[in-house]
Amino acid sequence: MLNKYARAFFTRVLTPFAALLIRIGVSPDAVTLVGTGGVVAGALIFYPVGEFFWGTVVITLFVFSDLVDGNMARQLGRSSRWGAFLDSTLDRVADSAIFGGLALWYAGRGDSLMLCGMAIFCLASGQVVSYTKARGEAIGLPVDVNGLVERAERLVITLVACGLSGLHAFGVPGVEILLPIALWIVGIGSAVTLGQRMVTVRRESAEADAMAQGGNSA
Repeated sequence: MLNKYARAFFTRVLTPFAALLIRIGVSPDAVTLVGTGGVVAGALIFYPVGEFFWGTVVITLFVFSDLVDGNMARQLGRSSRWGAFLDSTLDRVADSAIFGGLALWYAGRGDSLMLCGMAIFCLASGQVVSYTKARGEAIGLPVDVNGLVERAERLVITLVACGLSGLHAFGVPGVEILLPIALWIVGIGSAVTLGQRMVTVRRESAEADAMAQGGNSA
């Protein structure tokens, strides 16, 4: 839901920066790799030790590479299957690092097996949500559905909650409850989104099969 509007806004904002990178000879693939590396480092260095504010700052700085590399490819006229594959694959790596870092915190000093499990569920369900769309498209279906909590929503909800929860270290009271709430929202929302996509694929596959059978009988 956020993808449609947020991507259009940030594409306009980041276009001059993307053009600058092109002029100095940086490739879109390099931006994708560096961006993913920064997100993974920020998540796995800061989150497991409870540094949610600074970890979120680092991750946010690098997460925009997901928009910059695509913008660069369009400006260069080099949109390719490889670029799309690399971008999608490394998105899964980045998401895994974020929720994996949170799971490590709750398994250790965060001392909550329930929230550790919820972070792992968010990680797994997010991956499966992405897989259902990719698999549906691979068998020739459009998977035409806007899920309740897609990747943009998962990242925004989680990173905003992490950043605000990190303000507890600066003496802001009560904000530490925001991260557990966000994990539950993302987990439940991802489960609903998975259901939406499975229902859509079932309907679209039934329609495609019926059309194929009708064409054969004709």
